[in-house]
Amino acid sequence: MAALLLAALVIPLHAELADAGPAACEKRNNNTAKKLLECVTLQGVREHQAAFQAIADANGGNRFSGLPGYDASVDYVVERLEAAGYDPTVQEFDYLAFTPLGDSALEQTAPVATTYVEGVDFGVIDQSDPGDVTAAVTGVDLQLVLGNTSTSGCEAADFAGFPAGNIALLQRGTCTFELKAENAAAAGAVGIVIFNQGDTADPGRQGIPAVTLTANNTSGIPVLGTTYPLGEELAGTPGLVMRVFANTLREIKTTFNVLAETSHGDDSNVVMVGAHLDSVSAGPGINDNGSGSGAILEVAEQMKKVKPTNTVRFAWWGAEESGLVGSDFYVANLTDAERANIALYLNFDMVGSPNFVRFIYDGDGSAFGLAGPDGSAAIEAGFEDFYADRGLAFEPTQIDFRSDYAAFFENDIAFGGLFTGAEGIKTAAQRDIYGGIIGEQYDPCYHEACDTFANNSNEVLDLNSDAIAFATLTYAMDTSSVDGG
Repeated sequence: MAALLLAALVIPLHAELADAGPAACEKRNNNTAKKLLECVTLQGVREHQAAFQAIADANGGNRFSGLPGYDASVDYVVERLEAAGYDPTVQEFDYLAFTPLGDSALEQTAPVATTYVEGVDFGVIDQSDPGDVTAAVTGVDLQLVLGNTSTSGCEAADFAGFPAGNIALLQRGTCTFELKAENAAAAGAVGIVIFNQGDTADPGRQGIPAVTLTANNTSGIPVLGTTYPLGEELAGTPGLVMRVFANTLREIKTTFNVLAETSHGDDSNVVMVGAHLDSVSAGPGINDNGSGSGAILEVAEQMKKVKPTNTVRFAWWGAEESGLVGSDFYVANLTDAERANIALYLNFDMVGSPNFVRFIYDGDGSAFGLAGPDGSAAIEAGFEDFYADRGLAFEPTQIDFRSDYAAFFENDIAFGGLFTGAEGIKTAAQRDIYGGIIGEQYDPCYHEACDTFANNSNEVLDLNSDAIAFATLTYAMDTSSVDGG
C-alpha cells in the first residue's frame, strides 16, 4: 500500500532538489566514502519523506506507533529494504500507548454554563484514560490557602460519604496523582478534576500541573488538571455540575521495530545505525523523524553492494515518542553476548530542522559534564572532523536521554549522532553562524500537525545525509578509533 501511495503523491522533487547521483549508483559497489556520498542524495532522502507524508495523509494525518499510519510506514521500509536485497526482520512488541487524540473539554453546566480553555485553564493529565462524563462535582479534603499542606485524596478515608457517580474535585499535594485517581475511582467517581496545590505563589504550584498518573494508573476514568485559581473557584461554587472530557487513547497496542543488516561483515563487531520511525499523533512527523528514518534508509539502499569488514545493522524504532519503548525493548531482549558484539550505536533523530543548528552529541562530556560510554568521545570527534573539513561550524548537544541512544548508553555501548534541534530557541549568536530566525524554535513545527514535507531545511538535510553515510561506512570498515580494536 505504501508504494502505491508514493506513486500517487507525485511531489515535484525535481523542481526542488539537486540532481540525483549517477545512474551507475544502481549497480556499483559504494565501498569508498567518495562513491557512497555521490550516491546518497537529498533527492533519495526526500523521496522517503514524501512516502511517509503520503502514508500519514491516508491514515488520519499521523504515523503514531500502533496506528495504521505507522504500520504502513513499516511496510514501506520493509519493501524498500527487500528491493535493495536485504532480509529485514520485523520485531513485534506490545506497549501501553498513550496520546491525546484531539481537543479535550472542561465545562461547567450548572449553575452557570461556562466553557474553559484547554492549555490556559486546564489540560489532560498524562496517562489519563479516555472518557466523557457530566455529573455533579464533590470536593475532597481541600485546603484553600497559601502554605496549605494538602493531602486531598491520598487516603481512602478522604472519600467517606462520597456520592458514587459524581466527579471528584481533588487538590495536588503529598501523594502521587496516581494514588489520588485510584482512590477516587474506588470510591465511585466517574471523572476527576485535580487542581494545583497553591501552597506557594510559585507558578509551578499555581498553573496547570505538568504531572503524570504514570503508566501504572488503573483508575479507568478521565482525569483533567486545572490551575489553582480555577480550582479554588470551583471549590466555592455550590450546586456545581461539570463535563469532563479526556480525548485520549490509552490502551495496549502491538507495534514493531524494523532491523536489517549487511550480509557480510564480522558479527562479533556490529555497527548499529538507528532512527525512530514513529510520529506523535498530532502530525505526520516528517522531520521528527522522517528525516532520520529517510536518511538511514537511503544510506542502507546505497550500501547494498558493500561488503564491509564489520556487520552493519540498521534499525527503525517503534514507539520512541511514547518513551523510547522500541529501542528499550530491543536492547533488553539481547543476550549478554549479543550486546557485547555491538561496537557502537549511531543515532539520528531530527536531522533536517528548518531553523537548524548543527548539533553533535556531547560524547566526551566537555560541554555538559556527562560523557558517553568509552568510545563516544571518538564518535563525537569524527563528526566534528566531518564538519570542520567542510569549513562548517557545529556545537555540542546535551546527552539528555530523550532519544533512542538511551538504552545503548545504559548498557555501556559507545554512541554518537547528529541533531538539528527541536523545541529549543535559536539565539542571536546561532543566527549569526547558521542563519535562520532569532527567538524561534529550531523546529517551529515540533510535535505539531505542520511537521510535514515542507517542514525541512534541504541544506542541512543534504549535509547530514552525507555525514550519516560517511560515519556509517567509516565504522563499517574500521571501528578501531572507537574501540581500539
